[in-house]
Amino acid sequence: MAISYVWDCKKHERYPSHGGKSNVVYRVHWTLTATDDSNTEKDVLGNDMQTQARAKGAQDLDISDLSNFKNWSTLTGDDLRGWVETAMGEDEVAALKLKLDGKIAEKNTPTSELKILAS
Repeated sequence: MAISYVWDCKKHERYPSHGGKSNVVYRVHWTLTATDDSNTEKDVLGNDMQTQARAKGAQDLDISDLSNFKNWSTLTGDDLRGWVETAMGEDEVAALKLKLDGKIAEKNTPTSELKILAS
Protein backbone atom coordinates (compact mmCIF):
# COMPACT_ATOMS: atom_id res chain seq x y z
CA MET A 1 0.00 0.00 0.00
CA ALA A 2 1.56 3.29 -1.17
CA ILE A 3 -0.15 6.12 0.67
CA SER A 4 0.45 9.80 -0.05
CA TYR A 5 -0.68 12.67 2.17
CA VAL A 6 -1.83 16.15 1.14
CA TRP A 7 -2.50 19.00 3.55
CA ASP A 8 -5.02 21.77 2.84
CA CYS A 9 -4.29 24.64 5.22
CA LYS A 10 -5.67 27.66 3.39
CA LYS A 11 -8.51 28.52 5.77
CA HIS A 12 -7.37 30.41 8.86
CA GLU A 13 -8.32 32.94 11.50
CA ARG A 14 -6.37 36.09 12.19
CA TYR A 15 -6.32 39.12 14.43
CA PRO A 16 -6.52 42.42 12.57
CA SER A 17 -3.95 43.78 15.05
CA HIS A 18 -1.86 41.95 17.64
CA GLY A 19 1.50 42.66 19.25
CA GLY A 20 2.11 45.67 17.02
CA LYS A 21 1.58 43.62 13.84
CA SER A 22 -1.33 43.49 11.41
CA ASN A 23 -3.24 40.40 10.27
CA VAL A 24 -1.70 37.92 12.72
CA VAL A 25 -2.76 34.33 12.00
CA TYR A 26 -3.59 32.53 15.25
CA ARG A 27 -5.58 29.44 14.13
CA VAL A 28 -5.38 27.29 11.00
CA HIS A 29 -8.21 25.04 9.85
CA TRP A 30 -6.70 22.01 8.13
CA THR A 31 -7.68 18.93 6.17
CA LEU A 32 -5.27 16.04 5.70
CA THR A 33 -6.14 13.69 2.84
CA ALA A 34 -4.49 10.29 2.54
CA THR A 35 -4.66 8.54 -0.84
CA ASP A 36 -3.81 4.91 -1.52
CA ASP A 37 -2.11 5.10 -4.91
CA SER A 38 -1.85 1.33 -5.21
CA ASN A 39 -5.55 0.53 -4.92
CA THR A 40 -7.68 1.88 -7.73
CA GLU A 41 -11.39 1.09 -7.88
CA LYS A 42 -14.06 2.04 -10.42
CA ASP A 43 -16.85 4.46 -9.61
CA VAL A 44 -20.41 4.02 -10.93
CA LEU A 45 -19.40 5.69 -14.21
CA GLY A 46 -16.40 3.41 -14.67
CA ASN A 47 -13.81 6.06 -13.81
CA ASP A 48 -10.72 5.13 -11.81
CA MET A 49 -11.10 6.07 -8.17
CA GLN A 50 -8.39 5.76 -5.51
CA THR A 51 -9.17 4.95 -1.90
CA GLN A 52 -8.98 8.03 0.31
CA ALA A 53 -9.43 8.98 3.95
CA ARG A 54 -9.60 12.47 5.45
CA ALA A 55 -9.17 14.12 8.80
CA LYS A 56 -10.08 17.71 9.62
CA GLY A 57 -9.29 19.98 12.50
CA ALA A 58 -8.10 23.36 13.66
CA GLN A 59 -4.70 24.11 15.13
CA ASP A 60 -4.00 27.06 17.38
CA LEU A 61 -0.63 28.69 16.79
CA ASP A 62 1.74 30.09 19.39
CA ILE A 63 1.80 33.82 18.67
CA SER A 64 3.53 34.87 21.88
CA ASP A 65 6.74 35.66 19.96
CA LEU A 66 6.30 37.54 16.68
CA SER A 67 10.01 38.08 16.00
CA ASN A 68 9.75 35.82 12.91
CA PHE A 69 6.45 37.34 11.79
CA LYS A 70 5.58 36.84 8.13
CA ASN A 71 3.36 39.40 6.45
CA TRP A 72 -0.09 38.01 5.75
CA SER A 73 -0.02 39.20 2.11
CA THR A 74 2.94 36.89 1.41
CA LEU A 75 1.67 33.78 3.22
CA THR A 76 1.23 30.54 1.29
CA GLY A 77 -0.52 27.27 2.04
CA ASP A 78 2.94 25.75 2.56
CA ASP A 79 3.70 28.33 5.26
CA LEU A 80 0.48 27.47 7.07
CA ARG A 81 1.07 23.72 6.67
CA GLY A 82 4.52 24.07 8.17
CA TRP A 83 3.13 26.02 11.12
CA VAL A 84 0.44 23.39 11.69
CA GLU A 85 2.92 20.50 11.59
CA THR A 86 5.30 22.35 13.94
CA ALA A 87 2.49 23.19 16.38
CA MET A 88 1.20 19.60 16.33
CA GLY A 89 4.62 18.03 16.70
CA GLU A 90 6.07 15.02 14.89
CA ASP A 91 4.37 12.45 17.15
CA GLU A 92 0.87 13.89 16.65
CA VAL A 93 1.35 14.18 12.87
CA ALA A 94 2.60 10.57 12.73
CA ALA A 95 -0.37 9.38 14.83
CA LEU A 96 -2.79 11.23 12.54
CA LYS A 97 -1.27 9.63 9.45
CA LEU A 98 -1.39 6.20 11.11
CA LYS A 99 -5.09 6.71 11.86
CA LEU A 100 -5.73 7.58 8.20
CA ASP A 101 -3.73 4.51 7.12
CA GLY A 102 -6.08 2.43 9.29
CA LYS A 103 -9.16 4.00 7.69
CA ILE A 104 -7.82 3.20 4.23
CA ALA A 105 -6.98 -0.38 5.26
CA GLU A 106 -10.54 -0.79 6.57
CA LYS A 107 -11.96 0.50 3.28
CA ASN A 108 -9.71 -1.79 1.25
CA THR A 109 -10.38 -4.87 3.39
CA PRO A 110 -13.50 -4.33 5.51
CA THR A 111 -13.74 -6.18 8.81
CA SER A 112 -17.52 -5.69 8.97
CA GLU A 113 -20.33 -4.82 6.57
CA LEU A 114 -23.82 -3.36 6.92
CA LYS A 115 -26.47 -5.40 5.09
CA ILE A 116 -30.24 -4.95 4.81
CA LEU A 117 -32.63 -7.85 4.34
CA ALA A 118 -35.16 -7.51 1.59
CA SER A 119 -38.34 -8.76 3.31
